[in-house]
Amino acid sequence: MPIVTTEHIFHVGDDMVNDAPKEHDGGNKVAVVTSATTTVAPPLPLQEHLLPLSNLDLLLPPLDVSVFFCYADPAPTAAVLKEALAKTLVAYYPLAGEVVANGDGEPELLCNGRGVDFTEARVEGAALRELRLGLVDEGVEMLVPSKKAGVMSVQFTRFRCGGAVVGCTFDHRVCDAYSFNMFLVAWAAAARGSSAPPAPSFRRSLVAPRDPPPRAPSTDALVEHLFCPRSAVPPPPASAAGGGSINRIYRIAAADIAALKAAAGPGRTRLEAFTAHLWQLCSRAASSPRQPCCMGVVVDGRTRMFPDGAMKAYFGNVLTIPYGVVGSDELGGMDLPDVADDVHRWVAEAATGEHFRELVDWVAALRPEPAVARAYLGGTGGPEAMACIVSSGVSFPVGKADFGTGPPAFASYHFPWPGETGYVMPMPSARGDGDWVVYVHVTREFAKVIEEEPTVFQALETSYVFG
Repeated sequence: MPIVTTEHIFHVGDDMVNDAPKEHDGGNKVAVVTSATTTVAPPLPLQEHLLPLSNLDLLLPPLDVSVFFCYADPAPTAAVLKEALAKTLVAYYPLAGEVVANGDGEPELLCNGRGVDFTEARVEGAALRELRLGLVDEGVEMLVPSKKAGVMSVQFTRFRCGGAVVGCTFDHRVCDAYSFNMFLVAWAAAARGSSAPPAPSFRRSLVAPRDPPPRAPSTDALVEHLFCPRSAVPPPPASAAGGGSINRIYRIAAADIAALKAAAGPGRTRLEAFTAHLWQLCSRAASSPRQPCCMGVVVDGRTRMFPDGAMKAYFGNVLTIPYGVVGSDELGGMDLPDVADDVHRWVAEAATGEHFRELVDWVAALRPEPAVARAYLGGTGGPEAMACIVSSGVSFPVGKADFGTGPPAFASYHFPWPGETGYVMPMPSARGDGDWVVYVHVTREFAKVIEEEPTVFQALETSYVFG
């Protein structure tokens, strides 16, 4: 692609990443100058072919997800990143392809070696530590690429201090976070000159429908409870205009995570306790005492479908989204252990190999009509519900995102998807001390409640990120 130059403006604080999670109240304007966009393709020839998306891939709408890494000086260089990316795309060739429509209008992968768009940019007049990372809407989105073509894109942004940000955006229909994590680890290993991790698997037979299915897919109550055809989705109510959603990044101390887990009761996981706490906060943000509050959790099905590890290297989507709905007044009166018990119950119902196989069969019977997860629609609470989804990234191997100059000083997801259903994505802090970094996309009312909550969610300060 030809060299181009564009400029974007965002704000930085004088000495803080996030002095308080609130509306922007000033700060300096800084230019992000894009100097070049090239296409990085795998160096080996590839026989062009089509790779069908699996039935589980087809449950995902056309949404892009981003992740970004901040590196203090010395940071990796664009040349090293591009060379390693080209090598890694040999094994991860679907990321170098394109999503096209088949004769039925369904998406599928054209594996043609097109390559990955790689944008180089620089920030003039600011150091990396001046970024107010917690206030995402002030300009963090300038540091992740907006994917215009292909499956994946990368942006490398250099700062005057010698630090840099590596941002990646990928098509969620092609893979989930688990899959993209595998790619990131392999890419970083190639940059370091380390031995390559195990190659990814694209065996669609692992998630193929049963022939014949043991029973009619339409009779599976759990699948029908969690998913529905898109044609059955009602239009949003006229009153759903709202004040729009905002994006924030917070941190949670390891001690507070442990305290939540203990308070949730014996046998409850950290994620179940966190989800229960967030659900209670949701009730405080409700517009009325009777408004339904829908909370969902993204569940990975790899080990559920194949406990023997046959899907450990599988590249694609293997997700379901169970949820619960409780009225805000009832939810607000419940103790944390009772809420955590409810979360555990509906997560456990869906976290089985049989559920995932029935989900695959159900999509096969529905095709080519697309489907959607009901949790995004408020579940049984309907479009009037306040809805939020938790997608866990707590197994994200942040320390392995070392491109030869050391691990990142900070990393986070970035997913400001269109819609007012909340999306919350915790991941380990790059400090490696057990803390969490939590990306939050929620309504302004929900964000206000989170920021008024005094013990768990904390502002993201410069001293925390860069010392």
